[in-house]
Amino acid sequence: MATRGQRLRYRLTPVALLTLTVTLLQSLVSGSALATPPSWTDGEHGSGPAPFPAQVSRSEQLRMPSITWSDLGSDDTWAKRAINHVAGTHNWMRDFARDRDGNWRFRPDGFEKRKWWARAMVRAYEPDAQPDPAVTFTDLPPTDPFYRWAAIAVQRGWMTRRTGGTFEPNNAVTARDVHRSLIRALGMGSTAAALDRLATTDGYEFDTRRSFGVNLLAMRLGLRFNNKADESQDVTPGTRLRRKQVAWSLYRATTLAEWVVPSLEDQYAGIVLPKMGPGRRSIVDWGVRYVGFPYIWAGEWGFNSPSPAAFGSQPGPGFDCSGLSWWALRADDGVYWEISPPRPHEGWSLPQRSSAEMSRMTKTRIRYPDLAPGDLMFYDGDGDGTVDHVDVYVGNGWALDSSSSVGGVTLMWVETGWYRQHFVHGRRVLPSP
Repeated sequence: MATRGQRLRYRLTPVALLTLTVTLLQSLVSGSALATPPSWTDGEHGSGPAPFPAQVSRSEQLRMPSITWSDLGSDDTWAKRAINHVAGTHNWMRDFARDRDGNWRFRPDGFEKRKWWARAMVRAYEPDAQPDPAVTFTDLPPTDPFYRWAAIAVQRGWMTRRTGGTFEPNNAVTARDVHRSLIRALGMGSTAAALDRLATTDGYEFDTRRSFGVNLLAMRLGLRFNNKADESQDVTPGTRLRRKQVAWSLYRATTLAEWVVPSLEDQYAGIVLPKMGPGRRSIVDWGVRYVGFPYIWAGEWGFNSPSPAAFGSQPGPGFDCSGLSWWALRADDGVYWEISPPRPHEGWSLPQRSSAEMSRMTKTRIRYPDLAPGDLMFYDGDGDGTVDHVDVYVGNGWALDSSSSVGGVTLMWVETGWYRQHFVHGRRVLPSP
């Protein structure tokens, strides 16, 4: 796999390569510079607001046991606190007996089975609940030791029966499964359902795809670990989760400060986007399908299939801030690039790849009050005078965003807080509405 510095972001066709070579030679002979030289920037680290902090009570800190795990490796360091919380301090994911030396086993790289996840959810949220005998499964009889956990999880709406009334107890859970369970357990199911019906003021309903609301709220709550050290371990909503990743999700959901959930519900309550034309609606339709995808440095590819040679190698599907904005808006120019993004719109001229380059090429700087859906928004996150973050404004105070701090693609409120404080200016790529 290519290193970050080796990732080439653009593909040149033979004709384009010849054209570029001739143009460069002409500029050297004439002593002039290219008006808009092609950019070879291969990504940026991005910026964004700090995630919600996890909190553990003082009493819980005092009773945290000293646990030795026999099977946690150096690659699992990021998950150790979460594992200690969900399987040490609590028994929620304590699924395996100790080894002969008395050390606990967690099997961090094993996939979490649906029956284990059902038990973890019930232990964490309703340990004294009893199942309704009317809840039955064709593949999990009431005599099975996992029937109780599965039945309660289905009763509460945290999990669902599968085709033919099965529970599929030994199948692995996906990120979407785990996040849906936790969003509902946190009482945010109605908020997620309302987000699934995202629409404009004139009644156009966006193609939000499956579990858009769950994916969005899970990202905002930090339920998916953003693995900056090894991005190949980052997951999309449909990825089967390993037990260490599940431990992180359950740890996050059970250690949120009390104000976080109501604050987030208030923020997304009644969300509606303004009336907009077909091109701008298409940008939103395309962008919302990737909400919940991870932040990948230099990332600009959103499918589980290998990224094309045009984009260079990236460890998995995902986007950095300018990668998301670039793929959402740009069109093939027929000279330097021959990329056809699988989108419902052709796109517009946006050859620059990084947020700083996009910002520098702004002809007219748009003030915040004058932003229109489809405009780029630029930010100086660290206050050093250089733009280091970009997203796509979609109207009424919302933007399609992929930040490194939140850890992936979201629909973010930009009217107040970090985004408004660090906003520099906007750029209009589409024709004025």
